[in-house]
Amino acid sequence: MKAPTISDAEQEFHRKTASGCFNHAWEYLEKKDRSGGDEEEMLHLAHASRFHWGLVGNARNRAVGNWQISRVYAALNQPCLSLQFARSSLEICQKNNLQEVLGTAFEAVARAYAVAGDYSSARSYIEKAREQLSKLSLDNEDRETYMGQIRETEALMVPEKHVSRKK
Repeated sequence: MKAPTISDAEQEFHRKTASGCFNHAWEYLEKKDRSGGDEEEMLHLAHASRFHWGLVGNARNRAVGNWQISRVYAALNQPCLSLQFARSSLEICQKNNLQEVLGTAFEAVARAYAVAGDYSSARSYIEKAREQLSKLSLDNEDRETYMGQIRETEALMVPEKHVSRKK
């Protein structure tokens, strides 16, 4: 079955909605003291963003959307779901030769493994992320953003620093 044609106005709606949901989910990810309601909202926003990008976005949008969902599940201490979406992001990157996003997909897999307590696998994927990052021509701000994500994930690989939020 062929997907229905989406009008220009509908495409614009889906793009704006996807972007807005992504940015709002990111605000929750950065929030230091999230309530249970905040966490639920963050999860809905990340999935909504990815849904809308699935309708009108390209492979990069889908890979980044899955990366964000993985990150949200990691923040919620759900390593299996985090790994599922991280692997999906990685697969999209590899299938579509998305070199500029590949490092973040490796970082997502590392983060999921770190949350699961599999520090050996996490270190392996962090090395892949670092190697990919070294191959890219990035401005200082983008490089520091990616390095910050890698450092955050590395901090999760120290057993004493990883505190489960689940009760």
